[in-house]
Amino acid sequence: MVMEKKNKNIGLGVRAPEKTCKDRNCPFHGTIKTHGRIFTGIVISSKAQKTVTVKIKRLKYFNKYERYGKKRTIIHAHNPECIDAKKGDVVKIMETRPISKIKNFVVIERVGHQEVKEESYEAVEKEMKAEKEPAKEEKGR
Repeated sequence: MVMEKKNKNIGLGVRAPEKTCKDRNCPFHGTIKTHGRIFTGIVISSKAQKTVTVKIKRLKYFNKYERYGKKRTIIHAHNPECIDAKKGDVVKIMETRPISKIKNFVVIERVGHQEVKEESYEAVEKEMKAEKEPAKEEKGR
């Protein structure tokens, strides 16, 4: 008699993923426990193995100027196989014990998808060249 492994309920109104995995650092199928803070952000990179980089945007109040300013925080989070978040996904991450030197969070839910702009040096350089070329043609006329 083989029993299927049941999804663990982590609470918080988070739906358990449909897939199962054998990852010990998965909050639904493994032994890791979640606690503390919950953030929602956009995955900007999923190149590392079982790790995603999440960008969280927030507003910070500056007393000196009596205004709010935009800030961003980049957090590395563990990405279980059953959730498998990709670049551009909007995810919920939750604090946990340290998994590695830089990972203290784990992805608990994939909320949606959003397009991520390429903010690399090459992309900015191409835009600058494209803006300069029409200006050169106008001067020649």
